[in-house]
Amino acid sequence: MLYSSGMPEILRNILLGLSLAAPLGPSGVAVIRSGLQRGFIPALLTGIGVTCADLTYLLLVFFGLSWFMEIAWVKALVWALGALFLIYMGAQSVIASLRDTLPDGARLDLMFFQHSGPTRHPLLAGYLVNISNPIAIVWWVGIYGSLLGTTVSRTRLEALLSSAAILIGILLWHTTTSLLSSLGRRYLSAGLLRVVGLVAGLALIGFGLRFAWLAVETVVG
Repeated sequence: MLYSSGMPEILRNILLGLSLAAPLGPSGVAVIRSGLQRGFIPALLTGIGVTCADLTYLLLVFFGLSWFMEIAWVKALVWALGALFLIYMGAQSVIASLRDTLPDGARLDLMFFQHSGPTRHPLLAGYLVNISNPIAIVWWVGIYGSLLGTTVSRTRLEALLSSAAILIGILLWHTTTSLLSSLGRRYLSAGLLRVVGLVAGLALIGFGLRFAWLAVETVVG
C-alpha cells in the first residue's frame, strides 16, 4: 500500500522509514530509556545515532556492498559485539534503577556501570545498538535491496537522494519518541521511573541474549 503508483516516491520513502522505525526493538527501547532517564537532547542524540547506523546500511546496499554482510563470520561478529553491548547497556540500566534500594556499600561497588562506557555518549550508543541489530540488517539488505529495482528515479544520484527520504521518516519517528519520552519524564514519579528503567534494562538484556544466540547459530550453521 505504501508503494501505490499514485503516491510520490519521496513521500512513499518517508512513510517507509516511519514503518521501519515504529516497531519496538532495541533501538526504540534505547531512545525511550534515554528520554526517560536523561531528557530530550540525549534521547534525540540516541535517535540520530540510530539513524546514522541506518545510513551506513543504506550506503552499503546502494553501492552494492551488501554481500559483505552476508558472510557468516561477519554476521556472527557483528551480532556477538551487539549482544555484549546490549547486555552491558541493559545491566547498566537495571543497576541504575536499583541503586536507590541498595545499601550504600553495594551502591559504591556499582558506580562503574553508571558512569563509564559508551552509553555515556548517546550518539555512539544509538549507533552501536542499531548497527548490530539483525532486524535492521535484514531490512536493509533484503527489503531495501529489492526495492531499489522498483525506483522511478532517472539517475543514480536521484535514486540515492530519494532513498535518503527513508532516513527522514526514521528520524521523524525517533524525534517524536524522544519528545514524548522526555515529557513523560516530567510527570512520572521517581519510583515509576526506576521501574521503567528496570523494564527497559531487562528488555535490552533480552535482545542481547537473542543476538548472542543468533551469533552462535550462525557459527554452528
